[in-house]
Amino acid sequence: MRYFWTVAKAGGIARACERLHLTSQTISGQLSAFEHALGHKLFTRAGRRLELTEAGRLVLSYAEEMFTIGEELEDALRDRGGGLPVPFKVGVADSVPKSVAYRLLEPAVSLPEPLRMVCREGKLAGLMADLAIHRLDIVIADGPMPSGLSVRGFNHLLGECGLTFFATPALARRHKARFPRCLDGAPLLLPGEEAAVRPGLMQWFESVAVRPKVVGEFDDSALMKAFGQAGIGIFAAPSAIAAEVRQQYGVVALGSTDAVTERFYAISVERRLTHPAVVAISSKARTELFGKRGSR
Repeated sequence: MRYFWTVAKAGGIARACERLHLTSQTISGQLSAFEHALGHKLFTRAGRRLELTEAGRLVLSYAEEMFTIGEELEDALRDRGGGLPVPFKVGVADSVPKSVAYRLLEPAVSLPEPLRMVCREGKLAGLMADLAIHRLDIVIADGPMPSGLSVRGFNHLLGECGLTFFATPALARRHKARFPRCLDGAPLLLPGEEAAVRPGLMQWFESVAVRPKVVGEFDDSALMKAFGQAGIGIFAAPSAIAAEVRQQYGVVALGSTDAVTERFYAISVERRLTHPAVVAISSKARTELFGKRGSR
């Protein structure tokens, strides 16, 4: 595995020989034995270079993870008791507002124990796959774990809150009717189709008989707010971060509703939360960020 990893990183056997101080015959023989044991070709030749096959790329991803963990173990044993930061690997679904993600994760870096946070952002399904093979400690999401995934995990509700609608002062002056009537016919920026809050939001529009004019849809909530800041349209954000949104984007609140709620979860492979950082995140979210609603 080490020889394969070195050849893959070096781009060829000759360079790997220089790094490993071995002959090309030795490395070639070991690669052949490794491919035979796995039952897959790991490289194809492209001129003087070796390029990874699809199977090779898969093996490389596991090799890098294994060697990284091995190095962390060596460091931990070498510096045992020396305050070495403990890695805390978090996946954040891209539909979670960045301000909410920060507010949720901030307690973890404030712990007295040294901690090195590693954040990965992406689609929930991909993050769940990494959680299943322990590449992540938890996943922060705006909805529970999707049904149908062959992943064993547990949903831990961190909290919930209603929505507040925002607009630039100039746009707000053009839509002066009382909330929510002011949304009728107004330009609206919507969260993307994968956002858990979207179906409830669309149903709420029907229930209050307003028909906004959708001018944009965004998977990235920060990008949606940037367009809102430019006056392109009205946008909604969790009421728990309303003050931060007003201050950061220079917008005003048109009104709020608790008829549509956003819920945020920590998804883990543990039935009970035991990681100190995750416990701190859960406790702070319930007592401060979401208040009493977080305990539901």
